[in-house]
Amino acid sequence: MPIYEYKPQTAECCPYCKDGFEQLQKIHDAALLTCPQCNALVKRIVSVANVGKAGPSLDPANLEKHGFTQYRKSSKGAYHKTAGKGPDTISDD
Repeated sequence: MPIYEYKPQTAECCPYCKDGFEQLQKIHDAALLTCPQCNALVKRIVSVANVGKAGPSLDPANLEKHGFTQYRKSSKGAYHKTAGKGPDTISDD
């Protein structure tokens, strides 16, 4: 079930809804019209969705397992290998 955010529409509100509040509701439930504690008018607001991890792991073991090589910067112009095949270091010398 999603968590919806609500903000008061009027200045007459209680400490519970003064700064807004969250309400766990089913997707098909109607939006609240009033604060559950003081009955002040409230409005549901659009908020950012909580999305899980977006992509594959960049862990060196996972990269090496899939045939990739990874280098990390060790100093200016120099990189050392952390996963995969290839030279141990790369530099711009």
